[in-house]
Formats: sequence, structure tokens, C-alpha cells
Amino acid sequence: MAKIGIGKAINAGLRRAMERDAKVVIMGEDIGKLGGVFRVTENLQKDFGEERVIDTPLAESGIVGTAIGMALRGYRPIVEIQFDGFVYPAFSQIVCQVAKMRARSLGKIKLPIVIRIPVGGGIGAVEHHSESNEAYFAHTAGLRVVACSNPEDAYWMIQQAVECDDPIIYYEPKRRYHEKGEADLTAAAAPRPLFEATIARAGEHVTLATYGPMVKVCLDAATVAAEEGKSIEVIDLRSLSPLDLDAVATSVEKTGRLVVAHEASTFLGMGSEIAASVSEKCFYHLESPVIRVGGYNLPYPPSRLEEEFLPDLDRVLDGVDRALAY
Repeated sequence: MAKIGIGKAINAGLRRAMERDAKVVIMGEDIGKLGGVFRVTENLQKDFGEERVIDTPLAESGIVGTAIGMALRGYRPIVEIQFDGFVYPAFSQIVCQVAKMRARSLGKIKLPIVIRIPVGGGIGAVEHHSESNEAYFAHTAGLRVVACSNPEDAYWMIQQAVECDDPIIYYEPKRRYHEKGEADLTAAAAPRPLFEATIARAGEHVTLATYGPMVKVCLDAATVAAEEGKSIEVIDLRSLSPLDLDAVATSVEKTGRLVVAHEASTFLGMGSEIAASVSEKCFYHLESPVIRVGGYNLPYPPSRLEEEFLPDLDRVLDGVDRALAY
């Protein structure tokens, strides 16, 4: 087991994917000589050359458009969007072209593009540098959307995403890049399938479903709740499109209660879809309404106010208490 951060784990996963397949290329702003603003691609250009690790102009629409052309020519491009709020200039390319080409061709055209996006807040950044825009892309048919939360998943999921013939939005929790955890990066490891949820902590009284940067918050909440005699089962969704609703439903059938937590606004967020789907699938098992915990329905605030905006341990525990109040 290696002790490694998420950023370094993704770097190692990218390196492994590039060693395995010469058609894998990486493109993005400042990803080459600098190694990216978070240093996730550090040393890759030095080792693989400027033709495979490409520093691009500051033009997200052009970067994604170029990736589309390369994918059509047999390459497997990995695009880095420098910050989550910078993806919007490429929005048309992603939802109008990337998401639709394979369906339009009835599967004859493969579009193996991975679009890496550092997501979420908590780093004290300026405007446009902290967003939680996953619902836009999860809503878009034809895109697959995944979110890693720990180093081991980060390492394996990026490789699985590169190997997938469908376009994938790959979310990375930017405030967790440098938090270290144990990870099995050996060839003997058996990684979980890319689009499967996992039980991050078993429990009996409440199911707490979450993903990405909120997984650590929810695990901390479960630890605190256990001191008060409340047993919380934490589900790390890992994949947002497709959603592994069977895993959530199985847990809810056991606990009878569900809280969904994410950094994005609760209004029309991922929690809304999960709440509706679980209410349909588990209506006769639910002992209380599904509770959503998330950011407020506001533009992301200035950095000095982000701690008030982001759901924290206390807000998650309040959601658990509300679910148990029935």
C-alpha cells in the first residue's frame, strides 16, 4: 500500500495509461512545463514529449474541439480544464458534439475523450475558480460523469476512463488533491468497476449518499454520529451518470432513511434526482422523507464567505438528525 495524495495518484494513473497506449495524449493550459496549476501532470511532458503532453492556448472551446478531431482519428485524448468555472466556453462543444456523436452514428463512431475537471470549493480561490457544475453534464445524455474521492479510486478510475470508448467527464476534488491516503497501486489490485458505487462505511440507521469532495466530510460526520449512538452508512457514489441507484436502494431498504450531500446547490442538483429515484424505488421502505444537504441556491460567494456556503460537518449532522426525527 502506498501513502499518496489524490493529485499524485492521478499523475501515476495518467502515466500508466500513456505507457500502455501510445495513442493517449494529454492537452490543456500549462500542463506541460509547469505540470498544471495543481501539478497533477508534473513531469509527464518531460518523460513523454511535447507531442503527447501538449500545452494549449487559453481557449477551452478550441481545446475540446481539437480533442474531438483527434478522437475521430483514433487517438484517446485527455483534456484538462484548468478550473471548473473555465469549462463554460467549451460547453457547446461538450453538449452539442462530444455527447451526441456516438448516438448520431448508432455507435459506429467512438469518442474516447476524457475531460478532467478540478471541482468544488474550499481553496480560497477567486471568482470562476470554484464551481460544482456536475448536474449540467450528468443531465446531458451521451456523457458519462464520474467523481473520485480518494487516492486509490483516483489512480484506477482515470485509467478506466481512458480505456472507455464513451466520452467521460472526470471530476477531481481540488481541495483534496494533497490529502494523503493509503492506495493499492499494484498490478495485483482488483479495482472496482468504474460506474459502481461503494460502501465507504457500513451503518444501520441512516444512509448518507455523497461523492467527490464531500465523502471525507460525510465520513467525519459518521464518526461523530457514532459517538451519539447513531449508525450511518456512507455511500460513495463514484459515478454520477450512470448512477448506481441499486446500491443506494439496497442500503435504504436496510436503514429506512436517506440523506444526500453535495457541494452544489440543492435546487435541481444531483440530490434531487437521487431523492426522486429512491422515493420511487423504496417508497415502502422509507421511514422519513429523503433529506438533501448542499450549497445554497446562490452564485458561489467570495472566498472569505465560502465556509458559510459549503456544507460542513454540522450541516450534514443536522440532515441526519432531521431524517431520524420521524
